[in-house]
Amino acid sequence: MSVVEQYARAHVVTDSPDTPDAIPVLLRYDPSTDPLSVRIGLPGPQEWALSRDLLEEGLRAPARKDDISIWPCGRVQAVVEFHSPAGVEVVQFESQTLLRFLRRTYLAGTTNH
Repeated sequence: MSVVEQYARAHVVTDSPDTPDAIPVLLRYDPSTDPLSVRIGLPGPQEWALSRDLLEEGLRAPARKDDISIWPCGRVQAVVEFHSPAGVEVVQFESQTLLRFLRRTYLAGTTNH
């Protein structure tokens, strides 16, 4: 089984005029650490772990587990909302990017290296 890493661009949803248009995000799956979860690394030290099932479900319909909510936004976007003691971060992705990443995680779980 192999680690899957995919870099993506996402948009922070905010009303602040100082927010950059897009931020770099690292999508990561390591089946040897946790075969049921993926990680989303935002700029800075923040990294969130969530189940692959939650991510997949949230791309089709609103879904929530613990401090993470995911829902489709229109036909081509998905929104991921992260809650922490420091506040709430709302990040918008292209759904196709997340689907491609999920597909790669399922393929990685079935191959032997």
